[in-house]
Amino acid sequence: MNLQSDTKSIMALTSSLPIIIGIVLISLTMRSPLTSVGPLVASIRESLGLSNAGVGLLTALPMLAFAILSPFAPILARRFGIERTLLYALVLLMGGIAIRSMTATSSLFAGTALLGLAIAACNVLIPSVIKRDFSRQVGLMTGVYSVSMNLCGAIASGVSVPLARDLGFGWNGALGIWGALALLAALFWLPQARAGHKSFGTTTGGASAHRSLWRSPLAWMITVFMGVQSLFFYVLIAWLPEIMTSRGLSEDSAGWMLSLFQIAALPVSFIVPIVAGRMKNQRSLVIIMTILLFVSLGGLYFGGNTFISLWTVLLGIGGGFAFSLAMIFLSLRTKDAHDASSLSGMSQSVGYLLAATGPILFGSLHDITASWTLPLLLLLVVSALLFISGLGASKNRTV
Repeated sequence: MNLQSDTKSIMALTSSLPIIIGIVLISLTMRSPLTSVGPLVASIRESLGLSNAGVGLLTALPMLAFAILSPFAPILARRFGIERTLLYALVLLMGGIAIRSMTATSSLFAGTALLGLAIAACNVLIPSVIKRDFSRQVGLMTGVYSVSMNLCGAIASGVSVPLARDLGFGWNGALGIWGALALLAALFWLPQARAGHKSFGTTTGGASAHRSLWRSPLAWMITVFMGVQSLFFYVLIAWLPEIMTSRGLSEDSAGWMLSLFQIAALPVSFIVPIVAGRMKNQRSLVIIMTILLFVSLGGLYFGGNTFISLWTVLLGIGGGFAFSLAMIFLSLRTKDAHDASSLSGMSQSVGYLLAATGPILFGSLHDITASWTLPLLLLLVVSALLFISGLGASKNRTV
């Protein structure tokens, strides 16, 4: 009996392997086009004459795109099929990266908007694929998804300056190279798109949940948590290298600090979803996250450069907690794949609209005050909002 059970498990794993690899490859493309920008901000600004507010707008554009497309991604998935929609998103991502790599201000912003639309579709639909195909391994697959995304994002931050300066790619070449990864993901996903899959979003429960989602306090708590953690992450992606160089670090060191921030999130990005999936509620994880963020931000604000690596690591771990919880809430607080995609669409639409204000606001505050003191204090307020919304989102209920 055990042998028969083991054989079935192996066969099930083998049949799911193409989907797992596809999720990993798509995840690798979802942050590298964004995190590669921060270390190159100085070069882009000098080349195109952008202000700090302009750079903030550049960083905010993908989030505005996320906010615009996220509510429509489930509709596109029902119309074209989830696999085909993901393939179309990867093709759009390649086009956006190529356009952004042209040396002109207009193409920089246009390409960034297009790749933001592409990543938005992936952001919404990958969690629903996990809910649909791995309902019994939601925590594990969310961890795999999170680690893949964060790992490539960290690598992109670290290699951007060496690619641009040492290998002579320039800032546009260093941004454009990530199109090759999107091409690889698209080629691998092509058989999945051709084969199609089981129907998506046909349950009546899902339709009912979709109609009442905007009136659900729990859905709004998850939405606020998603938005605030996204604001936190993208502010640091945009401005952490600049904060580091203002404290005397070289561009190379600042870029690697941004990588360190993201690398530190990798272990918790894998572990937290698994642990969270086995808990009745996730309040203790929210509390640990908040302590880590307050301690790390306090260290960056009050401390010198002696322990700057330690504060960066703690900041990354806290951010990893926040991102992982945001992702796992989409599955734990829903009943099926349709509900998961609807909640994902709502939370990412409203949440990223909120998050889009972050890089612009922080860049503008720095322009006005010529200091990073006030922006860092504002991040403490953001951490408090994460705590409040996280406690609400961690309740053991479904939308």
